Amino acid sequence: MDLFTDRRTQLALLGGALALIAGLAVAFALVRKGEGEKVSPPPASTGGLVVQAGPSDEGQLDAARPLRCFVAGQFAGELTLAECAQRNGVATGALDVGVDQGGNLAAADEAGTVLTPLPPAAQAAAAPVAQATAASIAPSGPCWRYSGAEWRKLPGDLTLNACVQALFAGRCERAGGATYGRWMQQALRLVVGKIEVSGDNRSFHTLVEQGPACSAPPVG
Repeated sequence: MDLFTDRRTQLALLGGALALIAGLAVAFALVRKGEGEKVSPPPASTGGLVVQAGPSDEGQLDAARPLRCFVAGQFAGELTLAECAQRNGVATGALDVGVDQGGNLAAADEAGTVLTPLPPAAQAAAAPVAQATAASIAPSGPCWRYSGAEWRKLPGDLTLNACVQALFAGRCERAGGATYGRWMQQALRLVVGKIEVSGDNRSFHTLVEQGPACSAPPVG
């Protein structure tokens, strides 16, 4: 008996060959389809400053809140926005970062009446305690000057009046400009003709009007 001349054997072999050919054709089509698709690289692999802020916080960003930071495409841990920018070599010296009129973190080419610099990091770490000297009941505390996009602490603890005199006495401000300082937890701002104060770094009110030659009258 010739096995390969039997009709049933021939039909079985033919069906198997057709099934194999069909399977190979389907596999080839799937491979070709996968080659045509482009997979976008993850954001961290593109380099530059990459932070992940997570869920929306109504458009506001806490400067002290840790964020997922990537440096040169590699996860560098959870850092603040300033720390992440520094790790990525982002030039921040030309920018003043602070709180705008809506209370949101903002940046501008220079500080003015629209943008208030954020408090210095030393104040965010711990609130200073007011001290009273034996000769005066006026409290004294740290006094800061904002200049060159950074905060500089004046020597020693000063009263509010001494701080205002050291920061603004004899200084005239141009229209639309502002000069900032801080005394303890209060923000101080010099604008045209007056010195203002704020307890929340947002809402300012007049502390004292400037005198002749932009002098600063005694405060307190």
